[in-house]
Amino acid sequence: MATKKFKCSVCGYVHEGDSAPAQCPKCNQPGEKFTEETEAAPAAPKKKGIDTSSNVYTIIYSCIVVVIVAFLLAFVSSALKDRSDANVRIDTMNQILSSLNISVDKSEVEAKYTEVVKEELQEKQVFKCEVNGETKYVFRLDGKGLWGAIWGYLAVNDDLDTVYGVYFGHASETAGLGAEITNPKWKAQFVGKKLRNADTGAIALSVVKAGKSKDGVQDYNKCDGVTGATLTSNGVDAMINDCLAGYAQYLEK
Repeated sequence: MATKKFKCSVCGYVHEGDSAPAQCPKCNQPGEKFTEETEAAPAAPKKKGIDTSSNVYTIIYSCIVVVIVAFLLAFVSSALKDRSDANVRIDTMNQILSSLNISVDKSEVEAKYTEVVKEELQEKQVFKCEVNGETKYVFRLDGKGLWGAIWGYLAVNDDLDTVYGVYFGHASETAGLGAEITNPKWKAQFVGKKLRNADTGAIALSVVKAGKSKDGVQDYNKCDGVTGATLTSNGVDAMINDCLAGYAQYLEK
């Protein structure tokens, strides 16, 4: 049987036995001054590992997740870069072919482009082409519409004056309004128009308010804008004139 311990509350003397002594042998205090000592319960062991409820853990965890996600995105982007670049290149080729009124399946674009485009000039902004035995020139156009970038390709005959075809694209123009610059019916009105004023020789091809292209004697230079999309139409007009001014060295030959 385990021995009990009793401690004098006056002098601290500890007595071992079944009960407290009648009197403290050290300070002569009566037995009621003794209290039984009990063993304290062992302290709970400290948890090992990271406290997942702490702010430090949350911050570290978030940083690790961000790093991992960034690494995965960079890896995927790198892995798909060649394919992405190839798709952009094919799409650009297809846009140029479209300005020449040539439509082919995606699988045939590269071969047809190689057949048609004979020279890429001015950092791939001007293209000398051959269609049905005739020389055509295609000029890259870049501008701004109502909500974002617009661009296109303008193809002209060997006289460097008569429009052979056009292609227009946009980033974010309004569907049914500004986005109509991609509509084949709207683009068709450019075919046969003249780049220059017949009297002065200055670049005069323009996009005017819808329905106004036949108001003057020089309607061979004018194309109707998109109904209800004045700002986008103005953007196309500015794009054509600004960009063609940059190709003077070719258009003046």
